[in-house]
Amino acid sequence: MADDAGLLAPLCSEQFGSGEALGCRAAADGSLQWEVRGWRWWGLSRAFMVKPEGRDAGEVGVPRAASPPLSGLQAVFLPQGFPDSVSPDYLPYQLWDSVQAFASSLSGSLATQAVLLGIGVGNAKATVSAATATWLVKDSTGMLGRIVFAWWKGSKLDCNAKQWRLFADILNDVAMFLEIMAPVYPICFTMTVSTSNLAKCIVSVAGGATRAALTVHQARRNNMADVSAKDSSQETLVNLAGLLVSLLMLPLVSGFPGFSFGCFFFLTALHIYANYRAVRALVMETLNEGRLRLVLKHYLQRREVLDPTTANRMEPLWTGFWPTPSLSLGVPLHCLVSSVFELQQLVEGHQEPYLLCWDQSRNQVQVVLNQKADPKTILRAATHGLMLGALQGDGPLPAELEELRNSVRAGPKKESWVIVKETHQVLDKLFPKFLKGLQDAGWKTEKHQLEVDEWRATWLLSPEKKIL
Repeated sequence: MADDAGLLAPLCSEQFGSGEALGCRAAADGSLQWEVRGWRWWGLSRAFMVKPEGRDAGEVGVPRAASPPLSGLQAVFLPQGFPDSVSPDYLPYQLWDSVQAFASSLSGSLATQAVLLGIGVGNAKATVSAATATWLVKDSTGMLGRIVFAWWKGSKLDCNAKQWRLFADILNDVAMFLEIMAPVYPICFTMTVSTSNLAKCIVSVAGGATRAALTVHQARRNNMADVSAKDSSQETLVNLAGLLVSLLMLPLVSGFPGFSFGCFFFLTALHIYANYRAVRALVMETLNEGRLRLVLKHYLQRREVLDPTTANRMEPLWTGFWPTPSLSLGVPLHCLVSSVFELQQLVEGHQEPYLLCWDQSRNQVQVVLNQKADPKTILRAATHGLMLGALQGDGPLPAELEELRNSVRAGPKKESWVIVKETHQVLDKLFPKFLKGLQDAGWKTEKHQLEVDEWRATWLLSPEKKIL
């Protein structure tokens, strides 16, 4: 009995990724018998024999073990090691992203048909030189716009990748609408398609840059190239499907402008909705200004830290609509002080490697960073600035801050540098607990997505702590 049990007990086992472990038993002839489960939801299971080493080469062997149980479609369109090699939000984001790409492909077909009609395809009176001139003006406008936008907003796209991603897709819909409307007003055709192409070039910069930022978030095994390549494969498949459907759709809508407009508005609504769902599905685990504002406000009111899933669900998705205060990190020191006295006021009370200037009238916070400022310092400086803004709000605050807010409101107006000095003392007690709460909740505090300029400075930290 014991011998039989020993024969039935697996000698070893293996598993692919997070899949089911497959056992291996010894067969009667000394070969290894591996258990291989294929499509487990169909209930299929079979065993493969592996010929032991040293067996006569001329002897008829038994089949070797099959390759890891990864379906063909998953291998082609999903990163290796899925789902363990990507972030938990990968699948819902990619599904909604595929829906929006399909809708955009169909809308793009309608827009392309309108542009070709406006240029003169099918019109015997149209000339090649006129069509070429229009196309050149359109393309050159877009190229210039691409360069200007990358210079203007390129450094800000990482900080609010979700918001800019949604903005890019909505702007793409606006561009396609302009293309569809272009033939309706032939006198403005060149200007309309040039404006549309300008918008599309901005879309390509914002969309491409934010897609790269999201790839960094999704890749969990140093597999950014694989995640990016599989995303490209998914997009190609969706565009191919959109192309085939477009071949069937365009003959049906040609000659019926009202029907064509109806299809376009329906597809645009689907595109925007799918984009919203895709971006809302993302759970970024690093803090930008918006997420830090939400988490800090909740912590000051309830003394608990929001986890990344909850904070991302609450995060607004429209850029440029953040409430005050305005927070600027990494500002040049020469913009804040012009005399020794002002510098002494600014430095007084600052034990951390940053200087903070608060303009109460405009509720604007500007932070000068030291050469030695690390991500933790920058996170503390941003927390300090947002906490100052909370003093002008109406929500509940911890006892120390509530007392400070009451003294600010009740008594004569204090100098900003005095209030900053007092909040430093509060933050010395508050920030370590807040930082630990962030880490326990699942936030990655070793890096951040706060918008920080490149200016750095050095100064004597304080009379009590002269290090630099």
